Amino acid sequence: MNKKMLSLAVTVSLFSYAHAQENENETSVYEPDKSVEKIEVLGTRSPFGATKSNTPIVELARTISIETALDLKQKGVLNLSQSATYMAGVTGESYGYATRVDSISSRGLSIPRYRDSIQELFGSYNSTRAEIYTMEQVELLKGPASVLYGQGSPGGIMNYVSKAPTLGKGSEVVLSYGNFDRAQVGLDVNGSLSEDDKWMGRFVGIYRNADSQVDYVSDDTQVLMPSLSFMPSDDTTLTLIGLFQDTNSDTAAQFIPVEGTLLPLADGTYLPDQDVYAGEPDFNKFDTKSNQITLLGEHLIDDTTSLSFTALWRDGEADYHQAWPTFTGSTRYLNAFVGAPVAPTDTFVPRTFYQADNTFSQHAFDVRLNKRFSTGSLEHELLAGVQYQNVKTDANSAYYAGGGVLQGDFRYILDLANPVYTGAPEQSVFDAIYNDAPEQTVTDKGLYISDQVSYKNWRMTLGLRHDRVDNDTGVTEQDDTQTSYSAGILYRFDNGISPYLSYAESFETVVGLDNNNRQLKPEEGRQYEAGIKYELSSFPGFITLAYYDIEVSNLPNPNGLPDEAEQQQGVASIEGVELEGRVNFGQVAVQFAASVMDAEDPNGFSLSAQPDSNASMWVTYSPLELEALTVGTGVRYVGESVSENGVIRYDTPSYTLGDLMMSYALSNNLNVQLNVRNVTDKKYLTSCLFRGDCFPGVRRTVTASLTYSF
Repeated sequence: MNKKMLSLAVTVSLFSYAHAQENENETSVYEPDKSVEKIEVLGTRSPFGATKSNTPIVELARTISIETALDLKQKGVLNLSQSATYMAGVTGESYGYATRVDSISSRGLSIPRYRDSIQELFGSYNSTRAEIYTMEQVELLKGPASVLYGQGSPGGIMNYVSKAPTLGKGSEVVLSYGNFDRAQVGLDVNGSLSEDDKWMGRFVGIYRNADSQVDYVSDDTQVLMPSLSFMPSDDTTLTLIGLFQDTNSDTAAQFIPVEGTLLPLADGTYLPDQDVYAGEPDFNKFDTKSNQITLLGEHLIDDTTSLSFTALWRDGEADYHQAWPTFTGSTRYLNAFVGAPVAPTDTFVPRTFYQADNTFSQHAFDVRLNKRFSTGSLEHELLAGVQYQNVKTDANSAYYAGGGVLQGDFRYILDLANPVYTGAPEQSVFDAIYNDAPEQTVTDKGLYISDQVSYKNWRMTLGLRHDRVDNDTGVTEQDDTQTSYSAGILYRFDNGISPYLSYAESFETVVGLDNNNRQLKPEEGRQYEAGIKYELSSFPGFITLAYYDIEVSNLPNPNGLPDEAEQQQGVASIEGVELEGRVNFGQVAVQFAASVMDAEDPNGFSLSAQPDSNASMWVTYSPLELEALTVGTGVRYVGESVSENGVIRYDTPSYTLGDLMMSYALSNNLNVQLNVRNVTDKKYLTSCLFRGDCFPGVRRTVTASLTYSF
């Protein structure tokens, strides 16, 4: 493929350049301390980060993207999805403007979310969304990560580090207001609780009252996040973090038909508003609550040995009601589907009404031992850990398909071109079809070990993990065991260029039996990655170029006959090239990213709703003549995506968006900032699915904030 040849050509040329520079600078000396200091602009490493170690990014034979709290603030990021919109090969808003979940994909695959290195979300629509203001930084480790985390996506993981008590860090109050009447107060109070600084506390609070770009859809939330740190000695830190959230909202995704959004209606026109509310104002809601307690611990046993752990208890619930245009398998407009004028106009749709009460609970821990030692001329940094996780989910629902249209009841149909809301069916209708599903339990136990070996300028990584996963669906019980491997090698030239190769695996269990009554095998992912990292020496900067090849196996076999015993012969393949970097020229700082991807599912079709490319650049300027001022501008390009099933194919066009920022320090304690995302208010679709619906993108968002620091 062309991308592979391009990647190999660039890799060879940069590798040749590295050798040439090595020969020209034979007297140069590698200084590890300076290298670590330079990459701090990319974020802070910690045992609670995505890699569970303090190893500098420049020495990892993997790709990781990081957005710090400052990055998130400058870009005007309002939710977790937006935190990923300037990352290479990552889709932050796969399904448009959303209020239920953050749908983030990496390398063409949906990825799970973690907080402080423990997975935080399981099941569907049963908890709150994570709030950006509670995070110190967001990290995305790309590619399979089962050696560190157990079962998961081959695309990678997203981990965010919680705000916790920090010595020397100040406090702040942030008042913000934006269009769609989005008003928010953020409070972050940090300080010492004892004269000897052994006890420290921090409190993060959020109160938001907000409407949205979709009529009748609110996004109101309250968050309380107290934390307490105890440092009995210089070698030991224990941190307890509470996180309590209550959100009252509605679903922004309206599942609007393809006809009238991506494609014209029968008369050649389009719906007047692609953000039309297709729900029912007095029926719809997506009210969620979550509570969690996290305990973080670090202990330095001696100069070469440390112990760290994360323990988490969390539960969540969602009261979810929604009405949406009914999916029919063909046109979703009533007159066209029936073939007769049963509705007043051709833009009426039948609606499906849905109620669900979903819950989940989780307790988990991850204990890690880090040991540095030497064997001859080899320097080792050994990471060994044990992880346990128990998750219970319960999803009970009532699904009133078509809202009675199938029985000749047309009371609840809606005109998408001129909506007049009708009210919802009586509660007795839902009570009669309520499905009380059994509770599901997943228990995962894992042992893992990873060794980062250094020999002169060489860095080698070997990893191994064994997992036992027990699934209890309430109907079926299944036990799986899986061993995962990873390996990597990197060479650090003295001029800052570091070529690398790596291999990694992932798995996800599949519950069920084949036709021979044999237990289905886990879906397995493997990735080969080759790349170059370049740490600039003349000024702070870091650039990564990577080529990856992912294969996902044990998928359903599209060519298998229904009565065949072997039904896990399907294979999906994904190849891509990513470029990502940051350069700081002093007054001007630049962040850039670009990627291309070629992906096929087992049917040979493109992965649904996954763009084939993306590119972005974010530039900030802080003039010396006016030190109080910082301005920023960014551009984001997202390529075309496809959704197809052999009969239907929808191509969603690419789009380009611009962002602006201006920040001004009124005094040492007071700062005002203005952010505009999608500055031209471009109307676009992020994806359309072959099932027949499209997802409008995020409209222009204007936010003004006032920050008082103390």
